[in-house]
Amino acid sequence: MNWTDERVEKLKKLWSEGLSASQIAAQLGGVSRNAVIGKVHRLNLPGRAKAGGTATAARTPKRNATAPRPASFGSRVATRTVVARQQGATMLKEEIDVDTVNEIQYRPASNVVVPISRRLGLTELTERTCKWPVGDPLKDDFHFCGNESPDASPYCGYHQRLAYQPVHERRRPAQPRG
Repeated sequence: MNWTDERVEKLKKLWSEGLSASQIAAQLGGVSRNAVIGKVHRLNLPGRAKAGGTATAARTPKRNATAPRPASFGSRVATRTVVARQQGATMLKEEIDVDTVNEIQYRPASNVVVPISRRLGLTELTERTCKWPVGDPLKDDFHFCGNESPDASPYCGYHQRLAYQPVHERRRPAQPRG
């Protein structure tokens, strides 16, 4: 089947009305849906019109205001960025809001006493020893804390406080001491 001038004009008209490629192929007759899609691309026709309203009306509206954040989180700076993304056969330019986060500097407390570890290997651990890993497992000086652990805990008192932090303390940013 050859694309005559009349068939190309009919294709352009139907495409601009928002018909799908298979609907156009059925109306033209003698061509497949893929032939219609190929011809549309070769003609560089814009993305077909959407039936039933504009593309922006079908989308959900953007949030204008960001949700209020607790004071414990660092402030964010919103910057507007233009992003091109492909949708179907067309490229769309869209403005999106990008949130950047100011990093909070962590300063550990200086008055904490760190217990001296017993430097136990994996085979030396028991039910009553602290299993807190120290160092890089791929290095020769890797070991476990090995201090005595209370009752059913895998860690000594010091490492328990590191591992099991109450929720309100995890969400609170580190307060600078001075």
